[in-house]
Amino acid sequence: MTDTFLRDALAGLTSQPKTLPGKYLWDETGSDLFDRICHSADYYPTAQEMTVLPQVAADVARLVAPGVTVVEFGSGASRKIRTLLDALPEPAAYVAIDISGAYLEAAIQRLSADYPTIPMVPVCADYSKPVQLPRAAGPGGILGFYPGTSIGNFDPHEARLFLERARATLGPSLFLVGADGTTDPERLQRAYGRADGLMAAFHRNILARLNRELGADFDGDKFRHTVRICPDPLRVEAHLVATQPATYRLGDQTIAFASAESIRTDTSHKYPADTFRALAVQSGWQPRALWTAEGGSFNLHLLQSEG
Repeated sequence: MTDTFLRDALAGLTSQPKTLPGKYLWDETGSDLFDRICHSADYYPTAQEMTVLPQVAADVARLVAPGVTVVEFGSGASRKIRTLLDALPEPAAYVAIDISGAYLEAAIQRLSADYPTIPMVPVCADYSKPVQLPRAAGPGGILGFYPGTSIGNFDPHEARLFLERARATLGPSLFLVGADGTTDPERLQRAYGRADGLMAAFHRNILARLNRELGADFDGDKFRHTVRICPDPLRVEAHLVATQPATYRLGDQTIAFASAESIRTDTSHKYPADTFRALAVQSGWQPRALWTAEGGSFNLHLLQSEG
């Protein structure tokens, strides 16, 4: 992991413009910060999703057979899965896939205590790449779960590739996927630019991680967090902007910054319902159902694949 992290970081920071892969935001510290962001007043996607998820879970429970195996991509704190597990008829197992191993193990320990009859299978993996499930499907088949707005971390081409890989991972299955279609710039600015001040800490943590794990010497206090709303395709880009000229060491290279030069640390693409459903069809999935949060633009899509 360390060699890959260093290679990816150097590739991004020596390119123009500078970038860092958003997947490296998700160490234990980053995962904890994002969990707090999800409970902030500014970050609307979680609040919208949680208003509709209980009804979605009840509807999905009527569509699946007893003994379904639930596979969650990007499980994080494994909070939303509780609503689904409570509704499903006798789930056979819960497979949680996340890139942050320590955070994943802690989340599974908490969940296991509350669901002692459901086998819990943690899988530490980068789910943007092919993932092999460690156990066969239960008698009720497989239900994939990808809540929140994480599909937006992929541009349309990458989203199609992810959905294709997920179909290969899950096989014949149903797949419940969240997607945000918000287009209001003010709302996007509040959610991704402020989130009660936590977004800045979340993104600066990637510099602290470079220091902790790769021996770099970045000074996070000399970068300010900002977001840019970009059109065509609509997306929110997160940047860390250097407040003064500086040079830093990473591996055997020197990384120079001019004043106001930025690192793009993450992107959240916005997918209105019709756009996402078209991507799903192009990836070999068939749309089965759609739920939209009342008064909002957050959607949960149920997709189906015959394999």
